[in-house]
Amino acid sequence: MRLLLISNSTNFGENYLAWANNQIEFFCLQNHLDQHSKIVFVPFAGVNIAGKAYPESYDAYEARVKTVFEQKLGMTDFTSVHRFRDPVEAVNKADCIIVGGGNTFHLVAELHKYGLMDAIRERALAGVPYIGWSAGSNVACPTLCTTNDMPIVEPSSFKTLNLVPFQINPHYLDPHPEIDKMIKHGGETRQDRINEYLAVNQKMRVVGLREATSLWVANGTMMLKGGKKMIVMQYGKEPVEIEPNSDVTFLLDAIV
Repeated sequence: MRLLLISNSTNFGENYLAWANNQIEFFCLQNHLDQHSKIVFVPFAGVNIAGKAYPESYDAYEARVKTVFEQKLGMTDFTSVHRFRDPVEAVNKADCIIVGGGNTFHLVAELHKYGLMDAIRERALAGVPYIGWSAGSNVACPTLCTTNDMPIVEPSSFKTLNLVPFQINPHYLDPHPEIDKMIKHGGETRQDRINEYLAVNQKMRVVGLREATSLWVANGTMMLKGGKKMIVMQYGKEPVEIEPNSDVTFLLDAIV
């Protein structure tokens, strides 16, 4: 498999995908993708893009991401899967599959609805490059259960692509962030929610993928890229912080 799993599309105050541009460009070059490559984009997580509501938001989402790939990478054969009469056939003919972020529940519902969960999984397992950010990284996991999103729709299943044997929590935040200097968050933290998941799913790991970081999978290895540490959580064990640019291939082995 050749996967680029990105925590977030945009850092605060930056242009769309700006921080990830270099990573995406290198990933594409590494996988011999160029202006002739057929890129298929999955927009289903984007239910409210540029003031457009679903399903018109799909057009706006496609335009936003396509602009980046055309201007920064010179890739002009870029089409959203919602434009195809047969989305499965489009995925089967793709040279690269990109899954954008947004609402994970809506993304998963649509992937199951159109039969794309199995199609994308088969192509990724066959070596077709896969790029996902936020919700697009969530769905590379066994389930959507460590998403941060509200369940705005009910998917037919919480099962996702199962390309990696662990769960990702994108946009991971450390416990008890200060809202301002005088007020602190009083409800459950992100960590509390993850601990609940681990209490019920004791044979799983959860990777807290902080913003401006990504996971690269190629040739049976996995590397942490970006400028921040990653945290690995497991039931009954102390969380482990992983330094940037570390080999984290051990995570590709499921807990037994």
